[in-house]
Order: sequence, then structure tokens, then C-alpha cells
Amino acid sequence: MSDSADDILRNLRSEGTAVLASIHGDIDLHNSPDLRGRLLRMLEGKKPEKVILNLAEVPYMDSSAIAVLVETMQRVRPHKGKIILTNLQPRVKSLIEIAKLHTVFGIAADEAAALGK
Repeated sequence: MSDSADDILRNLRSEGTAVLASIHGDIDLHNSPDLRGRLLRMLEGKKPEKVILNLAEVPYMDSSAIAVLVETMQRVRPHKGKIILTNLQPRVKSLIEIAKLHTVFGIAADEAAALGK
């Protein structure tokens, strides 16, 4: 498979009141619409307290990926949900910090830590 949505979002699962998924690959203007669609479908009919996104396999993301994360956050906030990003790669972590989004999203070292937050 090439750049399909199935390649972008993996390991979808629920643990208690949390929904977890791993995002894979560079996320940019080319494939962020696929990621958006998968994330929004993942949340349909659910009101998770936490959406935990493992970014261990995301070496790069651009502003379109940030927009997808913000829109996802807007979907879970009305019911007091939050987004927690885990396993940030250095470039992605830097982008999140430069944009001051570490004050908006939860940041955790790994999924286990995010489940405990």
C-alpha cells in the first residue's frame, strides 16, 4: 500500500474511556485530508475522555497536520475530552512547542503515561 489512509492511522483501539491510535509517516498537505477523515470517523458516536495519538512514527508534520489535530481536539472538547500526543519525534516536538500547542494538547512520553494522565 502507498499513501492510503490505512497506512496513516494504525492500531486503533479503546482502553476504558480512552481511544488510542498510532499515526504513521510524514503528515503534510498531501495526506492530511486522509488523516482528518480517519480521525473523525474514529470519533463518530464516541465521547472519549482522552484521545491518545502515538506519534513515534511521524518524523515530520506541517501546518495542515496541526490543523487536523486542532479540529480533532475541537470535536472532543464539548464533552470534556482531551487530546494527548505521545512519543514525539524531535522535529514534531519542536513544531508543537514553537506553535505553543503544548499548552493546548497533553504531551506524554508514551501511551502508558498518557493513560495515567
